Amino acid sequence: MNSGIFIERNGILNLARVVGRAQTSPYSVEEFVVNAEAREPLDQLRRAGFVLIATVNQPALSTGQLARRDLEEMHKRLKNQLPLDDIRVCPHTEADDCPCRKPKAGLFFEAAHHWRLNLDQSFVLSDKWQDAEAAQNAGCTSILVRSPWNGHGHHDYVAANLAAAANRIMQIHKYRSQPLLEPGIESQSITSLIGAVCR
Repeated sequence: MNSGIFIERNGILNLARVVGRAQTSPYSVEEFVVNAEAREPLDQLRRAGFVLIATVNQPALSTGQLARRDLEEMHKRLKNQLPLDDIRVCPHTEADDCPCRKPKAGLFFEAAHHWRLNLDQSFVLSDKWQDAEAAQNAGCTSILVRSPWNGHGHHDYVAANLAAAANRIMQIHKYRSQPLLEPGIESQSITSLIGAVCR
């Protein structure tokens, strides 16, 4: 089976819109700006063999604030500029209580079935607590890029920026791929092997 990385779109793959203290999705193609700094880290992860899947809660589709054709154009630009294998969208509002809206893990389960992913060996990369909680619900490892939206709930690692997050994933993947550790090291955690978590 494959290992995947579920990547939050807003704030990681495209530049975030901030209204007051809240991060919101772009509502038009004109507002949608691909994060050019994401290209190199994603290329690194793609070369390592990961399946790269963007995920996003997009309730503006249900409320009529975002047209479907505009979303399709945004994602066309995203896939043209970044090495993504797939983009998964939840179009529902919080009131719909659907299983695919993060922090629920439905999007991850759907993609895992399609791409034959081993969720235990997969990662979630985001700047928001909702994705970290969804990662825990799916059995993935969460890597948060430090931001005002990290929250105070469970997460596995925090990185200073996207490049550092990609490096952390590569380190963890490397140690998980080792067939056998030396005697006396078996009880050490991955965290202790790769160093202290960046807080």
